[in-house]
Amino acid sequence: MTYVVTDNCIACKYTDCVEVCPVDCFYEGEAMLVIHPDECIDCGVCEPECPADAIRTDAEPDSAKWVAHARQFAELWPVITARKPPLANAAQRDGEAGKFELFFAQAQT
Repeated sequence: MTYVVTDNCIACKYTDCVEVCPVDCFYEGEAMLVIHPDECIDCGVCEPECPADAIRTDAEPDSAKWVAHARQFAELWPVITARKPPLANAAQRDGEAGKFELFFAQAQT
């Protein structure tokens, strides 16, 4: 089992989780964070730290797409180990539907 960052991180990008990670397996993109699935030690300390409730285990439905997403982008993005302020309007974007199409895809073009 590994942990994945899901679409609710997009356009929020809270970084509370990165400070508690004992192996520094979080990577930062413009719109979100990912957890490198090959570096995660499955400790789970990051999950309760996420204010947006965006971190899940890979045992949950639809998690395979997030594992593949994380594996791809963790190879491209820099590691993040310290907390930063969230994105502007993070509180308003928390829980918004369709964030992947609205914010992530646009940030990658």
